[in-house]
Amino acid sequence: MMRFLTNTALCALIAAPAFAEWRDDYAVLKFGILSGENEKDRLLRNEPLRVFLEEKLGVEVEIFTAGNYDGVIQAMAADQIEIGRFGSSSYAAAYTATNGGVVPTLTNLRENGATGYYSIVVTRCDSGIETLADAEGKVHAFADPDSTSGYAVPYFNMVNVDGIVPEEFFGTVTFSGSHEAGVSGVVNGTFDTAATWWNNEADGVFQRMISKGMIEDGQVCKIWESPEITSGPWTFRSNLPADLIKDVTAAIEAFPTEDVEGFRIYSEWSADNDNNQAGFQRVDHERYQWIVDMREWIREQRRAG
Repeated sequence: MMRFLTNTALCALIAAPAFAEWRDDYAVLKFGILSGENEKDRLLRNEPLRVFLEEKLGVEVEIFTAGNYDGVIQAMAADQIEIGRFGSSSYAAAYTATNGGVVPTLTNLRENGATGYYSIVVTRCDSGIETLADAEGKVHAFADPDSTSGYAVPYFNMVNVDGIVPEEFFGTVTFSGSHEAGVSGVVNGTFDTAATWWNNEADGVFQRMISKGMIEDGQVCKIWESPEITSGPWTFRSNLPADLIKDVTAAIEAFPTEDVEGFRIYSEWSADNDNNQAGFQRVDHERYQWIVDMREWIREQRRAG
């Protein structure tokens, strides 16, 4: 006897291959995270998200790390990872390295609902350096050439706002390799000043290092702060299936409400904040074009100098 499918069953049958298609080709998804903190802590902080995505998406999810920002950028350019959690400048670097072959979809929302943060320059509180002007001739460390807050934004603002050319103003300019390494170098005297980031006076790199017992409270002080910086995006290769990008983006968006404790660990928000707004917000490339332009300006300065 001939059987006929109901409209609902027929629609489900038609939709099923499209749903499964990207999973057949991408049984393992890799997402890269930057080297802003030591590897042990960044892996621990991202583990709840990795586990959540595996359960939500039904595929294996792996975290990719590298010794510097460029390692993650190049991994995406070489199609070795599908997803990257970039800062604004490293996103711009990935955009350039892939000739625009990346798609940003989400940025982080902080507890107060903000989507920006600040570059700062820090020194030892007992160094006698109270302003950027006091650091003339000293040893200054940027974090990483592809760091937004650790290099691109402070460099751009020092030159264009403060009238300071770092290579001429400081006695030595170097890269620490990561934000935590820069702060540690200030504490132990390797650097007189270092560029890093904070969200506010209560939350930033050196405050988190204090809470983790890496440095003591009262050792590090801020002497300079940038204008607000746009938070960086979760980014996908544009050569991935559209349904993959859509499904993974939706899964990340669901993380804060479907795994509250896991998201607290990932985002490091305070559990006693009753007004917590932490989560994710949709973004597109237009939000970051100014960072692409700023990086191009920095490259031109290097070529000229």
